[in-house]
Amino acid sequence: PGGQSQPSVAGPPRGWRKHLRHRPMGERGVGFDRNQEATCFVGDLDSQVDESLLWELCVQCGPVVDVHIPKDKLTQQHMGFGFVEFKGQADAEYAIKVLNMIKLFGKPIRLNPASKDTAETADVGANIFVGNLDAEVDEKLLYDTFSAFGLIVTTPKIMRDPETGNSRGFGFVSFDSFEASDAAIEAMNGQFLCNRPISCTYAIKKDSKGERHGSAAERLLAANNPNRRSVSARPNQFFAAGDASLPGLGAGLPPPPPPPGMPPPPPGMPPPPGMPPPPGMPPPPGMPPP
Repeated sequence: PGGQSQPSVAGPPRGWRKHLRHRPMGERGVGFDRNQEATCFVGDLDSQVDESLLWELCVQCGPVVDVHIPKDKLTQQHMGFGFVEFKGQADAEYAIKVLNMIKLFGKPIRLNPASKDTAETADVGANIFVGNLDAEVDEKLLYDTFSAFGLIVTTPKIMRDPETGNSRGFGFVSFDSFEASDAAIEAMNGQFLCNRPISCTYAIKKDSKGERHGSAAERLLAANNPNRRSVSARPNQFFAAGDASLPGLGAGLPPPPPPPGMPPPPPGMPPPPGMPPPPGMPPPPGMPPP
């Protein structure tokens, strides 16, 4: 079917890592070593974005130590990517969760940990087609929705009209593993996004005769990829309701006590969860007697 083949998406520029560890000149001196664990790679920057603007954006997420946007030596124009070093790793992780797909000059930016090379997993083939999108769905909403299933390795792509910029109603999401893409398709196909049921399936391979991603051969190649991480990156659960394995997120906690002065329930009605039944009233089924 037309439109379900994923367009090529450019990854980080070749040789971008040489800009990571050293900076020619800066407030911290010549060639200082960065804290890579606390540094974010910021890609897909518009040509109007400069270091001061990137600093102002990122400092809202935590203390920023340094910002560097490499420039071409001849034209002095930046190459569409940069690095932001935060004071600590937790600040960098928070910025990635909050600022990923934020639009600067109408263009969604992409944040990744600078210590991980996403280009190694960008061509696994776990690419899904998302159709019947509402016009209000943008790249950030697509990212926030699907990143709960696994690591998204490239910027989600919503196909738009080249003249008006309006969404054409479908897009693409690429994961780092087939486990993540399988889970996303199973959970999201037919679900409502902005009051419209979306369709999720594997995208058609570029320049193929209708062959879709997710074939057995493609999965075998991905499983034998020497660059494949033994443990997949944790999905983005920043917007999730809670996780029983993580303290403080609301799951696994006892129910709160009833408000003081709350009257007992009417006769025959079981008390709210966590509230003992009044004297003389038998406990509801499954609740041990006081």
